[in-house]
Amino acid sequence: MALSAITNNEAMAYLATAEICDANANLLSKGELRVLQPIFQPYGQCRAFSGPIVTLKVFEDNVLVRELLETPGEGKVLVIDGGGSMRCALVGGNIGQLAQNMGWAGLLVNGCIRDVDEINACDIGVRALGSHPLKSNKKGVGEKSVPVNVGGTVIQDGEWLYADSDGILISKMELSV
Repeated sequence: MALSAITNNEAMAYLATAEICDANANLLSKGELRVLQPIFQPYGQCRAFSGPIVTLKVFEDNVLVRELLETPGEGKVLVIDGGGSMRCALVGGNIGQLAQNMGWAGLLVNGCIRDVDEINACDIGVRALGSHPLKSNKKGVGEKSVPVNVGGTVIQDGEWLYADSDGILISKMELSV
């Protein structure tokens, strides 16, 4: 079911991470469904979002972030492993707007964002460790579609992310409640 085709109330029911956990205890015990540590702050208009994951590993450099978000998102979620750096922002307002315009469902940033008011105005979901006013480097260094480690959880390209006000889940496959 495409998220754009359902109402806000249906989206919340569809994406309820607590219900997903309750209905999938076997997947949790096997490690096929993982709960991320509650270290991410919510940003953007979409408080609940989900989609297939595209991974990116960078460190204090957002050139590849922009490059990936310039491609059609088709409801995917970009998981950016910024090494947990709190020294600069990997995503700002222009990149947030680009993600929205290109059809990305959301962004998970293991690092910081900036231009918080601009990102909060975007019709996407964003989770990040926090905000920082300093922009990142522009060297173009990083790796696309590789396994990333976010808060002790290994996330693979092609897995699924489910996020809402209760938390963030990573699943080996698309789930339904």
